[in-house]
Order: sequence, then structure tokens, then C-alpha cells
Amino acid sequence: MQLGVDSFVSQVSDPDSGRTVEPAERMQQLLETIVRADEVGLDNFGVGEHHRREFFDSAPPVILAAAAALTTNIRLHSAVSVLSAVDPVRLFQEFATLDLISRGRAELVVGRGSFVEAFPLFGLDTADYDSLFEEKLDLLLAIRANTEVNWSGRHRPPLTGQGVYPRPLQDPLPIWVGVGGTPASFVRAGLLGLPLMVAIIGGEPARFRPLVDLYREAGRRAGHAEEDLQVGLHAIGFVADSDQQAADAFYPGYAEMFTTIGRERGFPPVTRAGFDAMRGPHGAFLIGAPSTVATKLLAVSQALGGLRRISLQMTNNRLAHDRLLRGVELLGTEVAPAVRAATASPVS
Repeated sequence: MQLGVDSFVSQVSDPDSGRTVEPAERMQQLLETIVRADEVGLDNFGVGEHHRREFFDSAPPVILAAAAALTTNIRLHSAVSVLSAVDPVRLFQEFATLDLISRGRAELVVGRGSFVEAFPLFGLDTADYDSLFEEKLDLLLAIRANTEVNWSGRHRPPLTGQGVYPRPLQDPLPIWVGVGGTPASFVRAGLLGLPLMVAIIGGEPARFRPLVDLYREAGRRAGHAEEDLQVGLHAIGFVADSDQQAADAFYPGYAEMFTTIGRERGFPPVTRAGFDAMRGPHGAFLIGAPSTVATKLLAVSQALGGLRRISLQMTNNRLAHDRLLRGVELLGTEVAPAVRAATASPVS
């Protein structure tokens, strides 16, 4: 099983002084975090894509390219690229270039995104939310398979044999599909034989097992090999030296961020009781001491029928940078070895 970290690169404030970290400093902190993840042997690091005031990750390929120049082994990917709002030709070119810079460590995780700000920003209609993604995924896969592309669709001018360059070092460039809880999304990924990254940020992970089974069954019926039908998990997580330290450090920023988002969507405010329930044995959060997180990672993987990758979303706008670095260190030096030993799978 691969273990890594995802970041949404939100604006952060120092929990002691209350000082808001300036964007340039925040980027340096992010790069330092990715370097630390590489140094402690984590397998992957993902950067999200948002187009909101409180996030600095509107251009993930640029951030990942900077990280590629500073790291050696860690795989670098989006988390996710909002495919509906971007030209697949340009997206492929950016990640093919990243793949060359990183010497074969780039991956794409594409999805529809959980926010809609990108649609008006790029002149798109939210009424086309589903059709845009389906059509652009088709084009992205056509570009991956062919240097010279013949393709036509409804939302973009056709390609009539034009070449798309550069080509990546990896052949094929890994492309995952990021999904939430829509059955049709699981089936689509299975029919295409693409690896699946499931975002579970609440509830009980075990409740997603029927959807994961739906994905695997769709893939088998479409004739795809079992080894191609890989499943990953994106989950809120954080590691500290004790369960109490992890919870106390992570909760304030989590509550602030998700209460704000919830207010926009009509959800009730976050409570500490609800947070603690989510980090319990059956909840979605992977938060605690190394032994606690390792045990829960293995339980979640078993509940979902076996996972190829788990990425902890550690973004928190009230978490001190040194605590974040310590969390990444513990994930790499204590959690990952325990999980790998228990699953007897080599690092890859």
C-alpha cells in the first residue's frame, strides 16, 4: 500500500500569534513539506486545485514542478485537477512536462471538483457539469493514447490529426479518476479501467464498499484486468505523538474551515463531539498517534476490499508549520513502516 499526503494549500494563520502567513511564505512552507515527505519515504504527494480567495493552489502543475526539482523519489500528482474547467490538451502538456522534469514521477487525478467557482471564471455553464467532465475525460484519454489526435465533441473544437507535445516519460501517464459518492462516477471509472481515488471526508468509510464493488464489477465486465482496477482513498488525517495531541492540534483549523464551507451550503456548524466521533474506530478521519492511524488505515483498507493508496489531507488553517512537518515525519517513519509490514507489500 502506498501512503502519502494531499494538500489544498489554504491560507493559514499561526495558532500562537494569530499572524496570517503571507502567500509567498505559504508556498515555501508547502515546498518544505513536500521535501520532508520525500525525505521520510512517503510514496506520493498531491496538490489540489481551487479558485477561491482562501486557497493558493489554482496552478498545481507549477507547484508540482517546483517540488520535482527539490525531490528525488516521491510521486507528484494533482488532488484533483478540475478537468471540467480546463482544456485537456493543455492539462496533458503540463503534466507531460512535469513528468519529464521529475523523471517519471507525475500522475494526474482528475475530477469535477467540490466547488463551482471555476465555471464562471472560465466562461462555463454549471448546467454542463456532467457532460463537460465526461467529454473532456474522453479527450484526455485519446491524447494519452495517441500523439496525433482525431477527436470531436460538443464543448470544444475538434482535433483533426494535430500532434500533442511533449510526450511524457511514462507510457502511459498515470491517470486516476477522483470521485465522491455518485454511483455513475464509480461505474464510469470501472468501464474505462482507470484507477479510482475515492474522497471520503465524513461518515463511515465502510458505507462506500458497495460503490467500490460496483466499480470493480463494472471494470471486470468491461474486460479490464484485476490489477488495473486499483482503488485509492483521500481522507482527512493528521499524525502526532499522541491521540490527544493530534486531535487538539487539528480541530481548531478543521472547525473553522468546514464551518465556513458548511455555512455556504446550509450545513450546521462543526462541533467537537462530531469531530471526535469521526476520528473514532468507524469514522472517516485518520487522526491520532502513529499506532492509532496505522491500525485504522489497515481497517479501512480491509473494509473497502483492499486499497492501493491512501493519501491524508492534512491541510489545516490553524496548524503550526512545525507540527505539520512533525505529522509528515511520523507518517513516513512510523505509520508507513507499520502498514507495509502488516500488508507485506514492497514500496513501489
